[in-house]
Amino acid sequence: MTVLTLDEIKRRREFNYRRTPERRVRSVEEARAFVEEVGFCHFWPIKGAELPNLFHAIAGRVRPVPNEHGDPDGSKCWSWKDYALDKKWWYYGKFLRRKATFISLKELPYFYALSENYGSLDDYLQEYEDGLLTAEAKAIYEAILEHGPLDTIRLRREARLSAQSAKSRFERALVELQVGLKILPVGIAEAGAWRYAFIYELLPRWFPDVPEQARAIGRGEAHRHILLRYLRTVVVATPTQVARLFGWSEAEVERALGDSHLEGDCHLTVISDF
Repeated sequence: MTVLTLDEIKRRREFNYRRTPERRVRSVEEARAFVEEVGFCHFWPIKGAELPNLFHAIAGRVRPVPNEHGDPDGSKCWSWKDYALDKKWWYYGKFLRRKATFISLKELPYFYALSENYGSLDDYLQEYEDGLLTAEAKAIYEAILEHGPLDTIRLRREARLSAQSAKSRFERALVELQVGLKILPVGIAEAGAWRYAFIYELLPRWFPDVPEQARAIGRGEAHRHILLRYLRTVVVATPTQVARLFGWSEAEVERALGDSHLEGDCHLTVISDF
């Protein structure tokens, strides 16, 4: 096992996360390459989550998220994300820590293999019967299933959640479906008061190859693959950090780490304290 100093860990992370002036992301094409390099990352920096994010990669450094409109780094982050929504370059949606996340298409089947999905458009019915899907999420899913891609304004109406009193339940259900890898935003509509609304589609219709690819991946293999991919980017992490980021139990983290090939492949590890 390679023993790394704190300075070396920081240096490797700065390089991998593209948080240096030389490696900062300068174009939408480089943003696409960055997501493919790291496998998965957040849109913004998320407190307590050790993971690269596109905003810092564009800035080429660690900096606060701007509050004002027109910030150059923030504007690029938003506009490049919106531009790519319909390009099928990656999965984008609220996923890791229930926050906006990019996942490369190479890594997406491994996450899908860990979901409650089997690839059929009616998988949601069993989850609903088992009490694993809320009524609001079911209504939203069925509205998209019946009508095709819908912007959030029409989606609320079709799901019968357009009342002001239902707004928070609608938003929670949208996140629930994204975390469950059931829906994702695929475009922008000029709708609503701000003339800006996400258009949502069912993930298996948008990426029909992903469920088929995921069928060949066992849960143990998926855990090991994702953990190894994560460690290659972040260098080291604690079991608690891993479990919290991915929503795994610490037992699942330990089983994934126990694979004999894990440390030998990348000379990195999950550590007990950091």
